[in-house]
Amino acid sequence: MITPTIDPGAAPAAARAFLDRVRPAIEAELARRLGDDGEAADDPGRLREAMRYAALGPGKRLRPALVVAACEACGGDPARALPAAAAVELLHAYTLVHDDLPAMDDDDERRGRPTVHVAFGEAIAILAGDGLLTAAFAALADLGPACADAVAALARRAGARELLAGQAIDLALLGGARPATFAAVEDLHARKTGALFAAACELGAIAAGAGEAARARLGRYGLALGIAFQHADDRDDGELAEHAAAAAARIAELGAEATALARDLGPAGQPLVALATWIGGVGAA
Repeated sequence: MITPTIDPGAAPAAARAFLDRVRPAIEAELARRLGDDGEAADDPGRLREAMRYAALGPGKRLRPALVVAACEACGGDPARALPAAAAVELLHAYTLVHDDLPAMDDDDERRGRPTVHVAFGEAIAILAGDGLLTAAFAALADLGPACADAVAALARRAGARELLAGQAIDLALLGGARPATFAAVEDLHARKTGALFAAACELGAIAAGAGEAARARLGRYGLALGIAFQHADDRDDGELAEHAAAAAARIAELGAEATALARDLGPAGQPLVALATWIGGVGAA
């Protein structure tokens, strides 16, 4: 039997239609913020070129799409969510650039292309990651009165207690200290992947001007979806095979949890329902 994947091209029609609808605006926002290749004459070390290479290359754009979906679910204008959507994707790109470095995962290829440190050199890759992180928080300034709440939410989720803690745990795994229990695997996934999914949904709610209750609900939705997504990604990559059965069950459970949270938001939450149904459904073998 063919194992389902989390490739957006294989997503159910409703999820695929939503992603196809929002992706062009997200891509345009990212391109606008990162400039164009016409600046090459004033680009020492090809730094800005490396940033564009990292952020504008092939990608699912799932995290920024969640920002837009959460904003719409809270009754907001999706255009108002684009700065936050760009921020999440820029921050995500920074984590990938740094994760791929020789001192981290030491990967030479990502999404069918050389990683940034292979294409541009290790020093420029470090600076490109730093530049993307800086650009992420700069993008949030365009949220106006919501900027402070957005900065606080993204900094908390991407900081040393959540996303960065997940990478630190992951580095321990490279040294042979594999998670002893499935609970430890979930803790890793919650920090390294779930945190940014949660941030994406919280930022969408903030962009829409939603209150604390809606932000918290969407944060729980994003965390559940992110953990399920990472379990599925590990399954697709053949990692942590000893936990495959438990992971499949949890993908379905977490997908159902996220779906229920999204359904409570009413008709405007249907894109979130579609995304949760898709991710939750890939746990089946």
